[in-house]
Formats: sequence, C-alpha cells, structure tokens
Amino acid sequence: MIENSDFETFLCISKNKYQIFVYDKNNLINLYHEEIENEDEIELNILSKFIDDNVYKIEKMIKNFIRNIILIIEDGKVLEIGISLKKKIYEKNIDQKQLENTLVEVKDIFRENYQDLIIMHMLIIEKENNFSLNNANNNDDSLFLEVNFISIPYNFIFIFDKLLENHKIKIKRYMSGGYIKSFFDEESKESMELFVIANKLNDGLNKNEVQLISKDKENKGFFEKFFQLFS
Repeated sequence: MIENSDFETFLCISKNKYQIFVYDKNNLINLYHEEIENEDEIELNILSKFIDDNVYKIEKMIKNFIRNIILIIEDGKVLEIGISLKKKIYEKNIDQKQLENTLVEVKDIFRENYQDLIIMHMLIIEKENNFSLNNANNNDDSLFLEVNFISIPYNFIFIFDKLLENHKIKIKRYMSGGYIKSFFDEESKESMELFVIANKLNDGLNKNEVQLISKDKENKGFFEKFFQLFS
C-alpha cells in the first residue's frame, strides 16, 4: 500500500483533453497516466466516466484511497487580474511582518472585490521598486506592491467539486494549465510532461508565487523564503 503522503494526484481538464496523473514524490516518477481526447467542449458525462474509471484503477494499483487531488484547468474562463498597492512606510527597513501583512492585505482586497472568483495563483510582479523604499531623500517613503491573480469563477468549477465528492475526494488546489505551460522549455515543449512542471510549481518552483495555505494548516517558512528576494 502506498501512503497518501507519498504521492500526488493531478486531474487536468481542458476543452480537448482530460488527463489524470499520479506522481511518486519520493522516487520522482510517474506511477500512472491516462488521457482521452475531447472535441472542443467539456462534456460532463464523458468526464464523469473518465474520473470513475481511473480513480478505481488508481486506488486498486496503490491499494489506498485518493483523499485529495490537484485540479488543473485550461480554459478561456481562467482570468488574470492585477492589483497594485502603495503604502506609507515610517520605518527605515521593511521587515518580514510588513511584507506578510501587505501580501495578506492585497489578497483580502482581491477577495472582497471578486467574491465569485477562486484564486489559482498569486504572483508577485517583480520590478525594481517593488518591496523597496523610495529615494531616501524623499520624505514620502512608501512600499509598492504589484500582484497578478490567476483565478477561475466558482460557478465554473463547482460541478468538478461535486464529481470528485462522489469518490470522497477533495480538491486541495486549483492550478492554471496555461500558467503551468508557460514554464515549458520552448525547445522541448512536445516532450515536456504537464504533471512534472505542475508538481515543481506546487513545491515552489516560481520564487515569485505566493503559496496560499489554508488557515487550518501551519504556514511555516514561506515568508522567510519570500523575503530573501528583497534582502
């Protein structure tokens, strides 16, 4: 039996293809991969059968239940929204707590204004003046932060939640297929496997991506790691 902590399961949904992967995190190998072509439309009956068939095969192979899954969406409904925030800074140096509070503030602004959207990725736009004080001779020292949110409408992914709930599987994270593919090597795009990059991004490949962690989980180490960008 393979323990749940030893593998990661990805389900990728697009208009022309459904894919499911099981990745062995200890040995860094793919344990399972299945896909079917679709005809430029997400057909729920076909998707439901695809999930049913493959979840059964996977659970039989690993001799364990799939408890959660990472859902990758590649669709025109994925949205990108930018938010900028400028704050007055009175201290001479920006410390970790200020960075953390500012990131939380930007995230709360997004959620307040876009309550029908779910955040897939929260990306720091790294520019010369981001997270830095203005000219020391300027009396109006400030902290400027620019963030790009990749998101998806809740009413679009609601049905996928329900399909997976039939197997008592929870979606632990939503990821954008287009965002993942932006990290493909241009020269080897055909041979690059989606789940490999997805797994690396989930583990923090992009130093400018904020790793959103649920309130019931310990948020350990992230802001220390993020702060190194601006030290």
